[in-house]
Amino acid sequence: MLYSYQASLPRLSLPSLHDTLTRYLRSVKPLESEEDYQRLVKEAEEFENGIGRKLQRYLWLKSWWSSNYVSDWWEEYVYLRGRQPIMVNSNYYGIDAVAIKHTERQASRAANMVYAAMMFRRLIDRQELRPIMLQNLVPLCSWQYERMFNTTRIPGVEGDRIHHLDDSQHIIVYHNGKYYKMDVYYKSKLLLPRELEKMLENIIEDTTTPTEGEKYLGALTAADRVTWAEARHTYFMKGINHISLSAIENAAFVLVLDDEDFHGTIDNEDGLSSTGKSLLHGKGFDRWFDKSFNLIVSKNGRAGFNGEHSWADAPVIGHFWEFVLSYEVQTLGYNEDGRVAVGNGAEPPSPLKLKWDIPDELVTTVMKCHDTAQALLNDLDLKIVVFKDFGKGFIKTCRVSPDAYVQLAFQLAYYRGCGRLCLTYEASMTRLFREGRTETVRPVTIESAEFVRAMNDPSKTNEERKALMSKASAVHTKGYQDAMCGKGIDRHLFCLYVISKYLEVDSPFLKEVLSEPWRLSTSQTPHGQANLIDLRKNPEYVSAGGGFGPVADDGYGVSYIIAGEDTIFFHISSKRSSPETDSSRFAQTLRQALNDMRSIFTQK
Repeated sequence: MLYSYQASLPRLSLPSLHDTLTRYLRSVKPLESEEDYQRLVKEAEEFENGIGRKLQRYLWLKSWWSSNYVSDWWEEYVYLRGRQPIMVNSNYYGIDAVAIKHTERQASRAANMVYAAMMFRRLIDRQELRPIMLQNLVPLCSWQYERMFNTTRIPGVEGDRIHHLDDSQHIIVYHNGKYYKMDVYYKSKLLLPRELEKMLENIIEDTTTPTEGEKYLGALTAADRVTWAEARHTYFMKGINHISLSAIENAAFVLVLDDEDFHGTIDNEDGLSSTGKSLLHGKGFDRWFDKSFNLIVSKNGRAGFNGEHSWADAPVIGHFWEFVLSYEVQTLGYNEDGRVAVGNGAEPPSPLKLKWDIPDELVTTVMKCHDTAQALLNDLDLKIVVFKDFGKGFIKTCRVSPDAYVQLAFQLAYYRGCGRLCLTYEASMTRLFREGRTETVRPVTIESAEFVRAMNDPSKTNEERKALMSKASAVHTKGYQDAMCGKGIDRHLFCLYVISKYLEVDSPFLKEVLSEPWRLSTSQTPHGQANLIDLRKNPEYVSAGGGFGPVADDGYGVSYIIAGEDTIFFHISSKRSSPETDSSRFAQTLRQALNDMRSIFTQK
């Protein structure tokens, strides 16, 4: 059962302060001048022998009485206390299968996907969902699944909170500027796809015009959190607005029936890039960004999702997405005319259009949020790359980890583009432990820096480069394993910093460590976690994965999915306002880096 292993999962272990500082200093050595590095060494020694001891003792106590000494503070301070807009800055997206098209009927595709989503929720509620097992042997923590549905992030002036219900009988449908409450249960039974299809067709056929301000209400969730929190308190705490907002916040999830076509296919990179942008931010007002996830279906039947980040990490909703796509194909299906195949033709209840009371002052606030959202989304530069020159199959013949190979390519591409290495973030999970979330892998190492310089040094032979790549890959793999096993660097230092703030103790060393910008933030999307679709037999069901916005104003956000033996998808984001970055340029440099690395194995 889904939660069978929870009680037997170990608590996240606390590393010794000396070990963490040693790993930290080793990770920054290739990024610093000798003078700056020696200064950091001195500051680290002073911290370890001074206030660090006291902070470590407090954290050691917390590690004993809490189920996970990181997760609650990580959720609160990294996500819920953040005051900037969550659109682009925090939320992320996932894309449909890109080599197959099920139907062009928007209502039919949406009906099947809604039904599949509700079946996934039923599996969670009944604990019938099989927990993910690492290498089919070691169980991963399933805690994050609890809040996938019926969950909303509620804005606050100082900090947000997560609102979760045990159950919800309805979803919210957004179409053409209007919100509808749509019951997915009738007489205690889950409605079948054909009944859902009828209800969605009724919504699509509704030609009424949204009232002033109603169309853009979603922009409130795309604005900074203080503005949205104050508007919510002023205008949505009573009357019809409170009833309608409660319907959204208490819904299982939000379904967006988009008014545009998505053209993202495996042979259309530009179409994929525009689809990715639409899924990440839409028009800035046609997604409810606070919801745990928005299921988005385009006018021509292609789909994706937008996920809110505070309640869980991407692999969890990636498991949901894998289930929805496989269940749609293997269990539901479509008739020859593109309509859903499952249902008994019963007459479903009618969706209820939500009503709003929007005074002029609220219209002004909504449009101000709309302008803020437009500036943010127009600044996003997103490029999705379909790399078909080779994939996991060739990389394995090089006897290096596919993840390490790709990370080395990132470093080589960034070095060639900017003339230097940069502090790089790679996400790894800590779900081997109870309530584990993520840890940072620092891919830039002394060994990887040597490899990057060798690739740009004509005097080096391919044999020397191979040896350096093998060495760098081994170190990277060890670093990734350490992060997964509770021996990371950044979460430990983050928690020490939180304690220092509680105790009102100033630590220049921790301030400097935590203020360093991640100019290259990377994450690998897991593919086929639950093995629901055999891609060797059905390669057309390959998904392009998903992506996120840049973490630093002058940096890149790069998500990638090694989607088979011969394909890798890259989602590269940056800000147009930065003269330092250009997503298309980085994509071109990355292609060249990947192929240059291949050439050291293929050239004789």
